[in-house]
Amino acid sequence: MKRLLDIVISILALLLLSGITFITIIFIRVKLGTPILFKQERIGYKENGFTIYKFRTMSNDTDNTDKLLPDTKRLTPFGKWLRRLSIDEIPQLFNVLKGDMSIVGPRPLLPRYLPYYTMEERKRHRVRPGITGLAQISGRNLLGWDQRLAVDVEYVENQTFLLDMKILFLTVVKVLHRADIVEDPGEHMLDFDHERKLNPQ
Repeated sequence: MKRLLDIVISILALLLLSGITFITIIFIRVKLGTPILFKQERIGYKENGFTIYKFRTMSNDTDNTDKLLPDTKRLTPFGKWLRRLSIDEIPQLFNVLKGDMSIVGPRPLLPRYLPYYTMEERKRHRVRPGITGLAQISGRNLLGWDQRLAVDVEYVENQTFLLDMKILFLTVVKVLHRADIVEDPGEHMLDFDHERKLNPQ
C-alpha cells in the first residue's frame, strides 16, 4: 500500500509541479549553467547505495588553482531561494518512482557516515528513505545528529498510514511558512563523522 501511494503521489506531484519544474530548469541554466541536476551517492533501503537527484543550487566557481570554492561561497542567492522553498527537492520524485526512495521516511545520508551508526541507529535503513520525514517536521536541520537519528528510528518503529499523512501535512505547512529551514546546516551542527569521533558511541 505504501509503495502504491508513493507512485500515485509522486506522479500527481510531478504533474502539478511541471510548470514550476520547467521554469526552474530555465533559471538554473541561465543563472548557474550546466548541469541542471545535482547527483550524489546516498545510502538507502537495506544500506544499499543509490544516486539522489536534486536541482543544482551552487555555482562552479573555483580558486586560482581550479579547485572548487567552499560550499558557502558557491551557494548563490538564487540557490538559497530554491532551498528555502524546497524546490531543489522536486527531482527526488523520480527517485520515488524508481523505488530508491519513498515520499515519507528517514532522509538518506552519505555513505561515509555508515561506520559511525550505532546498531540501534542502523534501523533507519529498514525502510526506504524519504523526501520528508519525522525528523524534518521535528526541527529539520536544527536538530543535532543524535536527536535526528533517534527520531528516524522512532519513525521506523512506529510508522503507520496516519503518521505518514500527518508528516506530509506538516511538511507542507513548514515549507509554506519557511519554518526550521537552515540554508547552511554547518552553522548549526558539526559534521557527522567529526562529531562522532569526538563523541564515540
